[in-house]
Amino acid sequence: MKILIAEDDLLSLRILESFLEKWEFDVVATRDGRAALQALQAEDGPRLAILDWMMPEMDGVELCRVLRKVKGERYIYIILLTAKDQKESIVEGIEAGADDYLIKPFDSNELRARLRAGRRILALQETLISAREALRFQASHDPLTSLWNRTAALDALHSELVRAKRTKGSLAVVMADLDHFKKINDTHGHLAGDAALRETARRIRSCVRIYDTVGRYGGEEFLVIFPGCSTDEAINRVELATPHDSLGSPHVWPEEAAS
Repeated sequence: MKILIAEDDLLSLRILESFLEKWEFDVVATRDGRAALQALQAEDGPRLAILDWMMPEMDGVELCRVLRKVKGERYIYIILLTAKDQKESIVEGIEAGADDYLIKPFDSNELRARLRAGRRILALQETLISAREALRFQASHDPLTSLWNRTAALDALHSELVRAKRTKGSLAVVMADLDHFKKINDTHGHLAGDAALRETARRIRSCVRIYDTVGRYGGEEFLVIFPGCSTDEAINRVELATPHDSLGSPHVWPEEAAS
């Protein structure tokens, strides 16, 4: 795991590096608060940091405050390293945003234990983020086809209609309905029907552009939204994705009907 050390004293920095490398951390070492901030805000920056209280450019407490003002899901677990053992100083560091602290001179076993606690908390956060993302996906996607569900697709349609009116751009919307779908279920069973829907969804996705929206409107119906696309091109794309006998003849609504 990548970890940052911000320590202006070279000897202390080397001692910390030695411990952390022995414990198989990937160490990023800095000697002032500004350099530490830049390293931590990088896209692949460390999520675990040991910050010395007293540093040039920006001290550890101020660095904590700056980092905590940044809103986002990427949490950085901070251990503040200090020679100050007064209760007021410790409280100041924690209130600034430090998660833990270590008083110099420190014991290597204590440091290792606190780092383990930090890793556990970061792992729990990753689990929570993954669970939240899964819930978001379930709330907006059809469980069978993994397409946008009806509500999400209609929300996307509303947004595209508003944008098309604002920019006076074109917008094509295709409703695709599989003919004789009930016959598949009745003849071959619902598992075969589910497989047919998944395959149709896959084919439609393969024929649309990356910024088009494909949703399952309900049952065997699919809603496809093509911003900046003509009606003929949109219909051709959907027909390419489906067997020729599975879709009925297209019906084109006049422009006035969509306004």
